[in-house]
Amino acid sequence: MPPGRRGANVANVFLPISKVLPKPRPPAPAPPTPPLLCALLISRGVPVMASKVIPWYKRNRGSQVKSDLAYQYSTKRVVSEQTTQSSKSSSKSTRQVQAAATEAMAEPEYTIPVFRQRTSEETGETEEYQRVSTKLEKGLAVIQEELQRMRISTKAQVDSLAIEKEVKEKMYRKVDLLEEIPRMPDFIVALRPHTVWEKMPVKLFCTVLGTPMPIVKWYKGGVPVDPLSAPGKYKIESKYGVHSLIISRCVVSDTADYSAVATNTHGTAASAATVTVRRASGGGWSSQIGIVPRLSGSHFSKLEVSLVHCFPVTFGVEGESASLLCSLVAVPDLPNLPPTIEWYRDDKLLQPGPLVDMSVGGSVARLVLPHLAKDDEGLYTIRVFTKDGTSEHCAYLFVSDATPPVAGAPGAPMSVKAYDINSEYILVAWKPPNTVDEAAITGYFVDRCEGGSDSWVQCNDAPVKVCKYPVHSLKPGHSYRFRVRAVNSAGVSRASRPSHVVTALDAAESAKLEGSHEGVASAPGQPVATRNTKSSVFVQWEAPRHGQQDLMGYYIDGRMVGSKDWFACNHKPFKLNRFVVHGLTPGETYVFRVQAVNVFGLSEESQESGPIAVEPALGGGFECATPSSPYGISLLNCDGSSMTVSWSSPKRCGGSKVIAYYVDRRDVDSLVWKEVNVNGIMDRVCTVDNLTEGTFYEFKVQAANLAGVGLPSAPSLAMKCDAWTMEQPGPAYDLTFSEVRSHSLVLVWKAPVYTGASAVSGYFVDMAKKGSCEFVALNESAISQRYMQVSGLEEGEWYVFRVRTVNAHGIGRASLVTEAVCARPPPGTKEILTGVDEETGDIFLSLEASDISQTSAFVWSKNYKPIGDCPRVTVTTKGRTSRLSFMNPDKDDLGRYSVLVTDTDGVSASHTLTEDALNSMLELSHAIRNPIVPLKHGLNYEVLEKGHVRFWVQAIKLSPAVTYRFVVNDKELTSGEGHKISHDVSTGVIQMIVDNFTRDSEGTYTVQIHDGKAKAQSSLVLVGDVFLAVLKEAEFQRREYVRKQGAHFSEYLTFTVNEDCTVMLTCKVANVKKETTFHWYKEDEEMVPETPPNVMSGACALPIPLFSRKDQAVYKAVIGDERGKDTSTYDISGQVFDDIINAIARIAGDSASELVLQCTPEGIRLQCYMNYYTEEMKTVWKHKESKIVSSEKMRIGGTAEMAWMQICDPSDKEKGLYTIEISDGVKTHARTFDLSGQAYTDAYEEYLRLKAAAFAEKNRGRVLGGLPDVVTIMEDKSLSLTCTVWGEPTPEVTWFKNEQEVASNEHTRITFDGGKFSSLVINQVTPEDSGKYSINVRNKYGGEFVEITVSVYRHGEQIPEFKLGQTKMATPAVIPPSKTPTPAPSKTQTPALSMKSPTPASTPKSPTPAPKSITPAPKSPTPAPKSPTPGLKSPTPAPKSPTPTPKSPGFKSPTPFGKSPTPTPKSPTPTPTPKSPTPSVKSPTPPRFMKSPTPPRK
Repeated sequence: MPPGRRGANVANVFLPISKVLPKPRPPAPAPPTPPLLCALLISRGVPVMASKVIPWYKRNRGSQVKSDLAYQYSTKRVVSEQTTQSSKSSSKSTRQVQAAATEAMAEPEYTIPVFRQRTSEETGETEEYQRVSTKLEKGLAVIQEELQRMRISTKAQVDSLAIEKEVKEKMYRKVDLLEEIPRMPDFIVALRPHTVWEKMPVKLFCTVLGTPMPIVKWYKGGVPVDPLSAPGKYKIESKYGVHSLIISRCVVSDTADYSAVATNTHGTAASAATVTVRRASGGGWSSQIGIVPRLSGSHFSKLEVSLVHCFPVTFGVEGESASLLCSLVAVPDLPNLPPTIEWYRDDKLLQPGPLVDMSVGGSVARLVLPHLAKDDEGLYTIRVFTKDGTSEHCAYLFVSDATPPVAGAPGAPMSVKAYDINSEYILVAWKPPNTVDEAAITGYFVDRCEGGSDSWVQCNDAPVKVCKYPVHSLKPGHSYRFRVRAVNSAGVSRASRPSHVVTALDAAESAKLEGSHEGVASAPGQPVATRNTKSSVFVQWEAPRHGQQDLMGYYIDGRMVGSKDWFACNHKPFKLNRFVVHGLTPGETYVFRVQAVNVFGLSEESQESGPIAVEPALGGGFECATPSSPYGISLLNCDGSSMTVSWSSPKRCGGSKVIAYYVDRRDVDSLVWKEVNVNGIMDRVCTVDNLTEGTFYEFKVQAANLAGVGLPSAPSLAMKCDAWTMEQPGPAYDLTFSEVRSHSLVLVWKAPVYTGASAVSGYFVDMAKKGSCEFVALNESAISQRYMQVSGLEEGEWYVFRVRTVNAHGIGRASLVTEAVCARPPPGTKEILTGVDEETGDIFLSLEASDISQTSAFVWSKNYKPIGDCPRVTVTTKGRTSRLSFMNPDKDDLGRYSVLVTDTDGVSASHTLTEDALNSMLELSHAIRNPIVPLKHGLNYEVLEKGHVRFWVQAIKLSPAVTYRFVVNDKELTSGEGHKISHDVSTGVIQMIVDNFTRDSEGTYTVQIHDGKAKAQSSLVLVGDVFLAVLKEAEFQRREYVRKQGAHFSEYLTFTVNEDCTVMLTCKVANVKKETTFHWYKEDEEMVPETPPNVMSGACALPIPLFSRKDQAVYKAVIGDERGKDTSTYDISGQVFDDIINAIARIAGDSASELVLQCTPEGIRLQCYMNYYTEEMKTVWKHKESKIVSSEKMRIGGTAEMAWMQICDPSDKEKGLYTIEISDGVKTHARTFDLSGQAYTDAYEEYLRLKAAAFAEKNRGRVLGGLPDVVTIMEDKSLSLTCTVWGEPTPEVTWFKNEQEVASNEHTRITFDGGKFSSLVINQVTPEDSGKYSINVRNKYGGEFVEITVSVYRHGEQIPEFKLGQTKMATPAVIPPSKTPTPAPSKTQTPALSMKSPTPASTPKSPTPAPKSITPAPKSPTPAPKSPTPGLKSPTPAPKSPTPTPKSPGFKSPTPFGKSPTPTPKSPTPTPTPKSPTPSVKSPTPPRFMKSPTPPRK
C-alpha cells in the first residue's frame, strides 16, 4: 500500500483485539501523552499512562503532514506486533469485537480509562490484562483520530464543492445574461494591409464581437479560403474572439484582396485588406540571416541600382568607431540624384544623428558609428530602392567591451533611459552589462550632467543593487543627461553611453510648453509579474504619469528570456492595468513590458519586468499536488460473486501524471470501507471479487500521482450483486468528449463488458439539454463505430448524452449520463495541419496545442482508435506541437485522424485525410526526396539593344561548382565569336548572348545544368511564327539603334488637351543640335505654326484650336539633320478622334455652368455656357428623364461658347425638369433646370410679350425702298417721289412738307397704287417747293417716317452743293429734267438703312414682301449721314396703353402700344399725342425710319 493512503483500514487490524476488553468505568483524565511517543513506548513494552486523544485539527498545522506520515508508519509497525500477540490471547468471537469497535468509533472523543489495581489473587491475570489494555488504548485512539479526520476532510470537501458549484452557476448566469443581448457582428479590430516578400509568411488578424458569437469565414478575391485545397498553405485560427488567417511561404500569386466575413443570426459584417507579395530583385537578399527588415513607405526610383561589394560581419570595440561600406552601381549615374538608401538595426530604422552618420556618394553608401557602445550591437541592414523594387544586404556587428580601467572590472551598462520625468526626481533605468568571467556585479553608480556642462556628478553615495535609481535634488526646468557605471569586487567599470537629454519639469508645465493638448502618454510603470496558473502569468503595472486623459488602454508584450523576439499578448487596447497572459510554456522564463496608447499614439515601452518562470502547479502539500477525485462510477457486469465497475479519470491531475487508482468497497449495511486492491491499477476498469450475492455494495475510487493519493470519489450508488442473465448487452462506458466546437462535438465510448446472448451490433446515441429528462435519439439506425460526431448544436448551450447498446435480442441498458458539456470551443482552439517536411519530404499531420501542462500527452488515433506503436507512422512531440509522420503512405493510410491532449480542458482536433490531398502531398514529397536544381525561371529569351538576343535561365540557388551547357539543334555551343556564355552564382542566372540573330538561328534551344547531385534541364522552341516574331524584334532593335544615332523621336506623337480645350499634338526629341530642323504636315501638306518649334527644348507641340470633325487628318512630324531624319505620324480618326473628343468633353463638362433660361419670340431657350462646345461632343438633352430629339418643337444647337435647347411655342406639356448630360466616355456631367411653377409662368409671359413685339415689328407699316435722301432739281421741272411700302394690314400713307400734310391737287398729286406703291408728283417745281418732305407709313402695328430734302434752283444758277446738316443724309441724287412725272418706282434708287433689330432678317425678293420674320432694307451704296438723334435703335413701338387710344385728328387709325423687351431709349423728339381730346405737342421733323406714331395733322 503506497504512502498517503488514509489510516481508516487500521481499524480492521485492531478489531480482533477488542474482544478481551471489558468496559470499566473511566476515571478522571490524566495528562495527555503524544501519540507518536505512545506508539514508541508501546512498541518497546513500556506501560503508558492514560491520556486524552487530541484531534488532528487542534494540533500545530505546521507539522501536520510530517506527523501523519510518521504516525501511519509507526502505527503499522505497532499494529503488526499487536496482531501477533492478540491472536494468541483472544478467544472471543469476531462479531463481539466488531461491536465493541463500532461503539468506540461512534464516540466523538474517547478518554482511555486508568485501570484499577488488581489484588494479589489476580496477579496472574493482571499483567496480561495491562499489556493488552495498553496496546488497545493506542489502537482505539488511532481509530478515533482517523474518524474525526475523515469527518473534517469530508465536510471541507463538501463545502468546497458547494462553493465552487455556486460560483460556477453565478459566473455562467452572468455570461448567459450578457450573451442574451442580441448583437450583430462588429469588427473591433479590422484587417490591415500587408506587404511581404516571397517565401515569407503573413498573418491577418481581426477581432469581431457579436451575440451569438459570429462565425468568421475567410475569402481570397471573393472565393472562400479552403485550407484543405492546399495542405500546409493556409492556417485558420480563432482564439478569444481574435480570428487569424496565416499564409505560409507566400508567392506572388498570393497577392489579392482578402476579406473576413462574420455572420450570426442578426446580420453580417465584413473587413477587407490587401496582401501584396513582392519579389526580391537579388538572389542573396535574405541568405545571410533569416529575418527581413520591415517594409517602409514606398520610394519610387528611376535608377537601376545594384549592390556590388557589401560589408561583412564586423567586429568593433567600445569607444572606437566602425564603418559599414557598400559599393553601388547606379544606371544612369547622376551626381545630383543619388540612390535612396535606408539603414536598419535589428529591424529599426536608423536616423542621422551625433551617434550615426550616413552618406551616399562616389558609388559608395557608408554608415559610420563614431563612438561604439554595446547598444550599437545588432543586425544591420542596408536597403537600396531601385527601379524594380528594393535590394538589401544585412550582416551582424559585434561590439566587445573595451579594456576596463581596472583589471577584472565589469563592462559598461547598456540602454540607459530616463522615465517618470518630473520636477522632483527622474527615474533612471538601464540594462546590466554582459559578463563573461568577471566577478559578480555588486551595484551601480549613477552620474548626471547638466545641460551646457561637461562635468559629471555622482548621484548615489553607495552602489544601488537594482537596475533603476530615482535621481533627486534636480533644478526644475534644467536639462540633464545620465550615465551609469557598474561595480564589482575588482573595481568600477567604464561609463555607459549617456542617455538622451531630458528636462526636469512636471507634466502640467511640459503640456504648457508643448501646446494645449497633453500629447502621447508617458511610459507606464515597470510591470510586476507573478505566477497565476501552470501556463499563465499575472502582470500588473502602474498607469503612466502623463497622458491619462485620453487613454485608450495598454498593449502588453512578452518575450522568452534568451530571445530577442517580442510577442504580442493582446491585439486590442486593454483598459485595466492588470492582465493575465495565457498560453505560456511551462518551464520557460519570460519577461514583459507594457505600452500605453491614447488618441495621440503609442507611448514609449515601459521597463521590462523581472524574469519569471512558468512552472507546473506542484504545491508543497498533498492537497494541492495530488489529483482530484475520480467520478462517474458505473457497473459494467456482475456474475453473482464479482462486480466489474469503471470510472472517469480526475479532472485535475495535480501537476503530475496519474500513476495508479485504488478502489474501496463496502456493503450498505456497514460503515467500514475495505480495500479492493493494495497495489495500484492503471486501468479505469476493475473487477471486485469475493462478493456476496444479493448484497448491495458501494464503491469509491482514489487516484495517485507522484505527490500522493488524492481525495476519494463520492460513493457510488448502491449496486446489487445479482448475476446478469439478460439477453441484451450491458451499458457502454467511459463516454468522453472530443473536438468540442461551437456547433458540433465528437462523442467517444467503449464497448460494453457484458455483451448478452449475442454480439453487439450497434449503438444508439441520445442527447438532452442540461436539466431536461427528455432525451432525443440522434441516429435512426444503429451505428457500428464507437464514436459519433454530433452537429447542429446551439453555441453556448449545455448538453448531456448517453449511449444504448444493441444486439440481436434488442436494446440493452443505457450508459450513465455524461456530465454536461457546453457547445463552445476552448480558448485558442486550433485545428490539425497537414504538410510535407521541407527537409526530409515526410508527410505529416501536426497540432499546436493552445494549452498544455507538464503532464499533458498527445494521443493520436485513427478513426478514434489509438494508434500506439505502429511501424507506418511515427509521433514526435516538441513543446506544444505534436507531429504524426507517415513512413510510406498509401491508400491504407486514408481515414480520419484525431489527437487528444490529456490533462487539458478538452484540447483536441481531427482531420480527414483524403485521397486527393494525399496524392498532392506525395507529389511534393517526391520532389523533395528527389532533388533537382530548382528553377525560378525556365529558359527564356530577351532581345537586347543592337538586336542581340539573350537566352537565360534562373535557378533559385547555385553553388560555385555548377556546370552547364547550351545545345542548339543538337549541337553544343561554346563561348566564342558570336556567342557569349556566362553565369552568376549570386543571382542564379545562366545566360547566352547571340550577337547576330538571323534566319539560321531558328530551332530548339536547351540548357542542361548539373549542380552536385541535382540536375535540371530547360528548353525553348523558336520555330515558325514565334521565331519570326523574335527575328522581327531583333531587326527592329538594330534599326532602332541606327535611328538613335542621329536626331530622333524619344516619344512619338500623342495628344493632350489644355484647359481652354485647345488640342495639342506633342512629341519629344533627343540627340538634337542647333542645325536640326523640324516640320509639321497635315495630309502631306506642310503646316507652319505661329510659334516655330524649338527642338533644343526636347519637346515640340502643335496647337489645334476649336477642334472639330474638320480637323480629322493624318498629321506628321519630321525631324532631321545631316545625320539622318526621323518621322512620327499620328492619324486623328476613329478611336483617336473619339478619345480627343472625350478629353475635350471632360474639360468642358467640368467647366459647364448651370442652365440659364432665355426667352425669344420663337419660344423658351435653355443655355449652358462652357469653355468650348462642339457638336461632336456626346451631349444629350432630357426632359423628365426622356431623351429629347431635335425637331421643329424642340430645337437643339450651340455655339463655341455654349449649348442651347429651344422650346418653340411652349405649352404646359413642356413643363418639368430639363437636363443636359455631357459624357466624356468615363463620367457624365449633368446640369439641370426645373421649368415649372413660377419659373415657367414668368418665362411664358415673357415669351408671349416678345412674340407679340416681334409680330408687331414684322407687320408694321414701312417703306421698303425707292426714295432718295436728297433731291436737287431745276425749276419748271417735274419731281416724282415714288416708293414701295408694305404692312399687314395695308398701311395708311401720308405725305408731309415741312411737317405739314400735303394735300393732292393739280400742282401736287399724291397716288397710292395697289397698297404697295405711293408717289408724290410735283408739276413744274418752283423755289417755293423746296423743303423737307416726308412720308408716314402706318398701320395698327406701327409705322415709320422717311424724309427727303428737296432743293429747287433757278435757270442759270449753279447746282447747289449739299452741306452737312443736322440729319444723317446720303449724297444728293441729281434728277435730270423731265416734264412727265414717272409714277413707277425708280429702280435705281435704293432705300436708306433701316433701324437695327434684335432679330436678323433677309431682303425680300419681290416688291410684295411676304417674309416670315422682320427683314432689314438693303443697304444703300451711299451711306446715310449720322443723325444726332439717338433714338434709332429702339426695335419696338411705344409702350401699349392699358386702354385703346381713340381716333383723333392727329392719327389715321388707333395705334396699339406694346411692351418693349428692352427699355426704349430717350429721344429728343417726343412721341406725338393727339390734339383732341388730349392736347398735342408739336415736334420737330422726325428722323428717318423712326418707329413712332403718325405726327398730327395740321
